[in-house]
Amino acid sequence: MQAVAGWKAGPQINRKPGGSPLARREAREGYLFISPWLAGFVVFYAGPMVASFVLGVTSWNLLNPARWVGLDNFRQLIHDPLFWRALQVTAVYAVVAVPLDLLAALLLAALLNQKVRGIGAYRTIFYLPTILPGVVTAVVWRWVFNPEIGIINNILALLRLPGPLWLASPSWALPAMIIMSLWTIGTATVIFLGGLQGVPVELHEAADIDGAGPWSRFWRITVPLVSPSIFFNLITGMIGAFQVFTLPYIMTQGGPQNATLFYVLYLYENAFTYMKMGYASAMAWILFLIIVILTLVQFRISRRWVYYAGGDRV
Repeated sequence: MQAVAGWKAGPQINRKPGGSPLARREAREGYLFISPWLAGFVVFYAGPMVASFVLGVTSWNLLNPARWVGLDNFRQLIHDPLFWRALQVTAVYAVVAVPLDLLAALLLAALLNQKVRGIGAYRTIFYLPTILPGVVTAVVWRWVFNPEIGIINNILALLRLPGPLWLASPSWALPAMIIMSLWTIGTATVIFLGGLQGVPVELHEAADIDGAGPWSRFWRITVPLVSPSIFFNLITGMIGAFQVFTLPYIMTQGGPQNATLFYVLYLYENAFTYMKMGYASAMAWILFLIIVILTLVQFRISRRWVYYAGGDRV
């Protein structure tokens, strides 16, 4: 009891709310070092987001002062057929193009993971299209999809098959955009390649001894072990699919017959063609909410199929 009483009555350390001078100095220096990032975040991200939210409840055409309209912009979107058309086109593109790109990138990464002569050159060649400017990509693919002199229709003609009008056809314009998405799978391929190189060789050797074939080893060993890479590429691919703009803007301007009217393209037209800044800001916030919801859903579902080291799920 005396020991306990002595412990209670012993000297207490006087802790100041701000901590020691050294801790406060380290805190100041830490904030000083991250201040460029904080300033950039406020100026280029947080500030524009707040401004777009304010504009979303106003009517502003860049020429006259903004006028408060409340939720009128959001109510107009519900009755705007082009808004729903743009959302439909973007959703179809995302549902088809993202899984197709993931599958193609994973198979390509598996091929580029082989130990053959000149593999570094092959990896560079397949990654180069990713860093090309969007304008250059659009010019190249407009020639590829040209109904008369395009390389695809010329190949089909050699096979005695009729060539579609591609970008000039309402039925084929969106599939053409989906095919073009395969041109930029280089980034996903590099990420998959890094994941494949982390797969233990011993597991494949043990499965081979047990009689598992190459296809079985790929789907039962490789795919589960690279599921974190698949999940990352799925998230970034879905976000990128809902932000497609450059190629349809340059190649089709949303046509023909709104077949390639992507969401961000329609948002851009409302903002800079029709000068409806408030309406476009409301569209931007709806897009933000759609992406957030889809991302949260994917994180929730990923607990069932994404595995990390040791066999643990997300």
